Amino acid sequence: MPPAIPLATYRLQLTADFDFDKAAAVVPYLKALGITHLYASPVMKARKGSTHGYDTVDHSQLSPELGGEAGFARLSEALTKHDLGLIIDFVPNHVGVHFADNPWWLDVLEWGQASPHAVSFDIDWDQLAYRARGGVLLPILGSSYGEALERGDIELRYDPDEGSLSAWYFEHRLPIAPERYGEVLRMAVKEADAAETEPGQRLLALAARYTGLRRPNRREAPAFKAELKDIAGAADIIARGLTAYRAAKDRSTPTLALHHLLERQHYKLGHWRLASSDINYRRFFDVNGLAGLRVEDPGTFAATHRLVKQLIADGRLQGIRLDHIDGLRDPAQYCQRLRRLVRDAQGNTKPFYTVIEKILCEHERLPHFAGVQGTTGYEWMNVIIQVLVDAKGLAALDETWRQISNRSPRLSPYVKDAKRRVLETLLTSEFTVLTRLLARIANGHYSTRDFSADSLRQALELYVLHFPVYRTYLTTSAPAAHDRKLIEETIAHARAEWFAADEGIFDFLRDALTMDLLKPGRPPHSVPRVRRFALKVQQFTGPMMAKSLEDTAFYQFHRLLALNEVGGDPASAGLAIATFHQAMQARAREWPRGMTATATHDTKRGEDARARIAALSEIPGEWTSAVARWKVLNAPHLTLQGNFRAPSATFEYMLYQTLLGALPLQGPIDPDFVARIQAYALKAAREGKEETSWLNPHEAYENGVKDFIDRILDPAQSAEFLDALHTLARRVALLGMLNSLSQLTLKATLPGVPDIYQGTEFWDLSLVDPDNRRPVDFAMLRAALSSLDNPNWNGLITSWPDGRIKLAWARHLLKLRHQLADVFAQGDYQPLGVGGAHADHVIAFARRRGRAAAIVVVGRHFAPFTQAGREWPALEAFDATVDITGYAAAGLAGNDLPLAQAFRDFPASVIEARAAGAIKPARQRLRA
Repeated sequence: MPPAIPLATYRLQLTADFDFDKAAAVVPYLKALGITHLYASPVMKARKGSTHGYDTVDHSQLSPELGGEAGFARLSEALTKHDLGLIIDFVPNHVGVHFADNPWWLDVLEWGQASPHAVSFDIDWDQLAYRARGGVLLPILGSSYGEALERGDIELRYDPDEGSLSAWYFEHRLPIAPERYGEVLRMAVKEADAAETEPGQRLLALAARYTGLRRPNRREAPAFKAELKDIAGAADIIARGLTAYRAAKDRSTPTLALHHLLERQHYKLGHWRLASSDINYRRFFDVNGLAGLRVEDPGTFAATHRLVKQLIADGRLQGIRLDHIDGLRDPAQYCQRLRRLVRDAQGNTKPFYTVIEKILCEHERLPHFAGVQGTTGYEWMNVIIQVLVDAKGLAALDETWRQISNRSPRLSPYVKDAKRRVLETLLTSEFTVLTRLLARIANGHYSTRDFSADSLRQALELYVLHFPVYRTYLTTSAPAAHDRKLIEETIAHARAEWFAADEGIFDFLRDALTMDLLKPGRPPHSVPRVRRFALKVQQFTGPMMAKSLEDTAFYQFHRLLALNEVGGDPASAGLAIATFHQAMQARAREWPRGMTATATHDTKRGEDARARIAALSEIPGEWTSAVARWKVLNAPHLTLQGNFRAPSATFEYMLYQTLLGALPLQGPIDPDFVARIQAYALKAAREGKEETSWLNPHEAYENGVKDFIDRILDPAQSAEFLDALHTLARRVALLGMLNSLSQLTLKATLPGVPDIYQGTEFWDLSLVDPDNRRPVDFAMLRAALSSLDNPNWNGLITSWPDGRIKLAWARHLLKLRHQLADVFAQGDYQPLGVGGAHADHVIAFARRRGRAAAIVVVGRHFAPFTQAGREWPALEAFDATVDITGYAAAGLAGNDLPLAQAFRDFPASVIEARAAGAIKPARQRLRA
């Protein structure tokens, strides 16, 4: 049996091309590598052709494209045979909608608020303007509604197998409300001139039974449809008669008929651009095809988790990764329900591994949720890279960025500007819902009714602009002290930027956000509205921060791209070793079982590309000089016209870092690499929303960027630049490789569960998705691993560009985790003192459980020992010793471990040791 808490996990991205059976074939390799748990992307039924699985359309069945129940059973059998556990990525926050494959969504479109599934979606039914009845906006049209109607893009069809009517817009099915079937049948019989035929008369008789107020309800509708489809000849009459609803060039009547029919549905069709301002259902971020689920509703929770419960009860699921926990109305309540479900399914208190996808901002602490062991590890990814960058070099890079961008190297102005842009474009509709609700609350009592809707909107906007993290975690009861403090501090910042008369508007906003408006003795306000407002604001600030920070500011602020990672701080000044130790000691106490990731399906660039770019902080002067020269060499390849420049100066600077991070170690630049860089550049430019964007693409700019990349990567046009690029890339690659080995060592030995993203056992020079989701050659990985049973480390060092050194080191570290399982899974963390001239180049600590221990020594900032990346480090030149007082190990004598002995030929070391009695504080060592 696998351990209840993983020793190491391996993330697989499942698709139709890499299904359950192909995952099962990889299991023996994962076992040989040292993995204890397969960590799979979502496995429930998703949209056909999904490349990620996050567009789940049916939580009640396993994905047919991945192999369905039979394929999953074969995967489970393979995992059981090799004693591996299974962790699945689960999506409780949203489902894929539109198209024709989500039965809940289709039912809501057909029945509106009368659908039993309406409660499962967060829809503001009364928000649509100019409609007498409520409805949901469907922003699915590629043109204006009028153009789509007149071109015949929207077509009314009859399904004889179901006895149902639906409008279709290409692949999107739009069910017609049964209450409108009577009028359609009468129109169809008339248009087909079939009133005198037997099937025509039967159709008219059926329609006559449901006229006026007598309409088929949900209970009667199945019988109504069954009778309709059983009328012999009806299908032919209806098919001919629906011509009355089809656009014709010579008459507008059919177009009007279809329009009037559509206007009487529970939905309203619109151009996709309307989503940013008019959409009235909660989405996942700004993705129209992913609608938020109300899992706070008990029935919705039970239905969406029924299969998960069964898999746990069957012993086929040992862990779960909860996607986008911040999207939920009440994450604490959700986690409590999930823990009860797990206990009911298991029938005992055996540990079940649960981690959450939660992005923590700098200095933010993770709330404790029931049954949750920690996060998926974004914060630790950033802690690791921040301790590996050279803080002294960051100061020089600040000045380089200041000169290139003509802006301060502070991130906050970028984020604030990005938030304004997002409020004005992507999330306007969600923000409008909140401001209307806030105005309605204010209007509910005479003491607050004078706060105008416009003033309330401006005040709430300032609050959102200054809100520093992803969300608070209020429940329906009073807010926790830290959430109250966060709200009050944000209100204070917003108030300081308010130039109009205050007159209590910010006090009112604060009390609405904290729900203090509902306290006894206060003027009465609507309890449901206040609670709904406060909790919906929490669901809004998460997407707001994500779209502003990760998907905008990160693509504008390019000081050092290694720091532009999810959950990171691009303006970070680096992390001192002492501060790093403090963070790890706190983690060992509080979150020793959370994941430690260095690459995920969502990272902005591969873990080794990030490590390479981080090395630029060690040679900032040479980097700045190189960029200055490259800008001159590549100036002829720019597209210039007046003030127009493609790419912009800041984007060009970003491209040079990207090239250094992703450039292949071996072989010439091929067309595939050029295409990858161009695809990345297009996404980066649109995400940055400066010269172009997804909503309003600037074709000339985008073509200019594409042409620039083509030209600078063409040896015929840019030989001198490419020669200089390759020369610096070789040096940065060596420094980056050393950073990568240090990064891997830390990931495997720090408190937490190391996670390996598929294919990153070799050098991971990928870029943002979809580049980092390319197929993995597992046959090559298996063959490489089998050849490393007795690794020749000197040979691997000589051939380090081929990546086998990373694979061999990963397996070595995972083998140590198995040998010292209690030490790494449950042991405490003790910083070890380091002395000598090069003490700042060494991170040293011990992991200990009882008397069993491991001493970990990791190098950083290798430029001085490699002639700035020109040769393998002269490790004997390290003038540093590690204080190992209280520990004994084979081959070690005394209390001092010289770095030359610890590293030998390798820039990191993990030594199995024995602790002698109680741990004593490490001696403070002075630098020589």
